[in-house]
Amino acid sequence: MAAGIEARRDSRGRLRGAGMVALRPSRPRNPILPATVFAPLLRSLGDAIQQGLNEDPFQRDPAFIRRILPLVKSINLYFGTEIRGWNNVPGKGPFLIVGNHSGGAGTSDTAPLLAKWVEDRGSADPLYSLGYDLLFTYPVIGPWLRKLGVLPANHDNAREAVRRSAAVVVFPGGDYEVFRPWTERNRIEFGGHKGFVQLALATGVQVVPMTIHGAHQSTVVLTRGRRLARATGLSRLRIKVFPFVWNIPLGPAPAFVPSLQLPAKVTVEFGKPLDWSHYGRKAAHDQGVVQKCYDEITRTMQFTLNALAEERPNPILMRLNELRPSRIVRDFLSSAPRRGGDPQPPRRREVTGRLPARSRISLDGSPRAARAAARAHSPA
Repeated sequence: MAAGIEARRDSRGRLRGAGMVALRPSRPRNPILPATVFAPLLRSLGDAIQQGLNEDPFQRDPAFIRRILPLVKSINLYFGTEIRGWNNVPGKGPFLIVGNHSGGAGTSDTAPLLAKWVEDRGSADPLYSLGYDLLFTYPVIGPWLRKLGVLPANHDNAREAVRRSAAVVVFPGGDYEVFRPWTERNRIEFGGHKGFVQLALATGVQVVPMTIHGAHQSTVVLTRGRRLARATGLSRLRIKVFPFVWNIPLGPAPAFVPSLQLPAKVTVEFGKPLDWSHYGRKAAHDQGVVQKCYDEITRTMQFTLNALAEERPNPILMRLNELRPSRIVRDFLSSAPRRGGDPQPPRRREVTGRLPARSRISLDGSPRAARAAARAHSPA
């Protein structure tokens, strides 16, 4: 045993010595890989992140959102996204929308909300979301995210978006939740991040729970890789994970390697808004109140997620069943309009010749009326 203070063992093998209370097992600082190997890469990555954060974060472009909307809808079509409880979303901001993060590196958690938002309220109505700092370093994706209204996740940007009377989407779990292992796919895991609660209390805005089910079945996450992130020094850049997934078609691989996502039925349910304004704005600094609000929303969302998981235990099989060719054809035929539009009611046929009296149609159905009608239509 390696230790900071020498110790001897007695006849029973137990450690003895006056300094026993100070014994600490010595471990190498980087048990997997020396940080010096990645030092140049980390410096370059850190500089790129800082450069991205120095840009104006508020570059939301309604025209760009309208142009890219077909791509967003195609993502929702692939997953057969279903939205519930949209009437619970307030008609006017500011307010927070707090969601559970799923899907790994290919997450599309904001796609259902964005498509529904533009369809219902238009692209000019302000909707922002907070995103991972690392995303803004990518050459094409970074500028696109800014135009879509994605802001680097920090308190200042969130407060400014609220000040602009916008709806702000927050995924408190961040990389910790989006890369949770497959065995934890039906769990709400915010990782103890309570900044959104403090923001809601400090500004007095409502909080709308957005529970997403099925999205985390599209990617099989094997491990978060938190130890590897610390060993490589990534944790210094607010990158707390180095996850591995079951890549399709490569098998086990780092999450940043492109992989095909499985088609899984995605259900998004918006809950009733939570109003914590009665606690007062000073409660943002009261850890007891903050914890109470945090427990309330996580408990509410976990209850909803449990109900969705019980209702739809196999979202992949459910979506594959919806994608069967026979099912698609049947649904298309049932929804397609008939040729010539809606069927018209039958027209009343004019009687022009002499017909047997019993074949005539009368208003009151009596034989006398039928004979009278026959005489009236007989030729002179």
